[in-house]
Amino acid sequence: ISYDLWVKLSRLIEFVCKNWQKPDSGIWEVRGGNREFLYSRVMCWVAIDRAVRLSLKRGLPAPLDVWIQNRNAIYKSVFNDFWNEKKKAFVQFKGAKALDASTLTMPLVRFISPKDPRWLSTLQAIEKELVHDSLVYRYNVGEAFSDCLDGQEGTFSICSFWFIESVSRSGNVQKARYLFEKMLGYANNLGLFSEQLGPRGEFLGNVPQAFTHLALISTAFDLDRRLSASGKRYY
Repeated sequence: ISYDLWVKLSRLIEFVCKNWQKPDSGIWEVRGGNREFLYSRVMCWVAIDRAVRLSLKRGLPAPLDVWIQNRNAIYKSVFNDFWNEKKKAFVQFKGAKALDASTLTMPLVRFISPKDPRWLSTLQAIEKELVHDSLVYRYNVGEAFSDCLDGQEGTFSICSFWFIESVSRSGNVQKARYLFEKMLGYANNLGLFSEQLGPRGEFLGNVPQAFTHLALISTAFDLDRRLSASGKRYY
């Protein structure tokens, strides 16, 4: 990493440290106004955490005290402000009751252990409310924060792969393999996926969707690694 690049990255982390508490429109770019979304809060933690690790690994100059202080503050905020004791799950935004499939990224970015009791409870809640077979909805329309869009929507393929990898990382590898193979059946003849899937498996939204395939690759890599470790390599 060059000096000039590190200077630019440091400025970005400085911005994150000063702005992580501010509301935004979240990963789904909701149109109903800004909120303090869980996904955005976690990604701010990821940005600072990776910068801290990079600085320590490469011996790069950085105000580590400030960075670590903000990283710790974000971590505590997630557990204090986004945990819904009644639902036993992390919720979509501060003060919300609704679940959000983007929460599935928490163990994938190593914010929380995939076997942490709070995470396992959250995973169970998401499976109960947002998962239909191997397909996953972003959130329950009408219950979550308004995106000002009428009607229903399809399931999101990226969320389905996030869910499968979360299941795999939580230790239920065979269930994850079963769900993964079902999801592969929704690809077209070229092995490509769309952004969303309709109730009969029809493609909706962007086709193909690059983000979906990134999640597919991540899930396949993790699943293959875990199956190999158990002597049941995936082919």
